[in-house]
Amino acid sequence: MNGTSASVTPGFEQALAGLPDGYVEGDFQERQWGSTIQRSDDGRRVWLYAEELGGTDLVSFNLYVLSEGRSVLKPCEMSSEKVTEFVLGFVPGARSGE
Repeated sequence: MNGTSASVTPGFEQALAGLPDGYVEGDFQERQWGSTIQRSDDGRRVWLYAEELGGTDLVSFNLYVLSEGRSVLKPCEMSSEKVTEFVLGFVPGARSGE
């Protein structure tokens, strides 16, 4: 799925909930990344934008929580698999090679 909506797994939502709001640097696939997360006041939207520091890769998406409690992932011009891998694998505060 490239840039379309997808359902999310409970593991994804749990991992995303564990990431801090605002900007944080960390490790993903042995590379340093900078990630920004914003959550709406009502908790119905989460926005994430992350860039590989010193590289060209990025991850960006919105997650919407619908009224029936189901969540819908909207990746920004990338696959939902790439987004899921990042959220599950990103370690805030970690430094590559340490």
